[in-house]
Amino acid sequence: MGYDAVMKNDYASADWAGDDFFVATTPSGHAQVIDIDGQRSAASGPLELVQIALAGCTGADVISVLKKKRQQVTSYRVEVRATRREEHPRSYQRMEVKHIVRGRGVEERAVEHAVQLSTDKYCGVISSLRPTVEIVATWEIQEEPA
Repeated sequence: MGYDAVMKNDYASADWAGDDFFVATTPSGHAQVIDIDGQRSAASGPLELVQIALAGCTGADVISVLKKKRQQVTSYRVEVRATRREEHPRSYQRMEVKHIVRGRGVEERAVEHAVQLSTDKYCGVISSLRPTVEIVATWEIQEEPA
């Protein structure tokens, strides 16, 4: 079953909940509180959600490719650091995506290929951001002790 098969609506929504909060709902029906008071930070802000969307999208691609390549991954983390423009609307200028793969005998070329496929071909979030945001992907492999 693909992503489209679980869609309940053809749109996302955000309902104002007062006190600088919104409750957003994805097309698949999942709710997410958004805090637009940058000082309070009681929930994720809108631009933070873009960062985790990128992490989740590229992470799904990379782990899928590594599984297909039969790599023995024991843990995997994606970190996204972002730089915003100084002028308004203060959009993202650069995003550094670091893939941290831990496992037994994980091959460098397998990780490089998986990251390259996600960055250049598969990740829809990267593809959407790339026209205006510089995306820099790196990776680190940590050997799991036997």
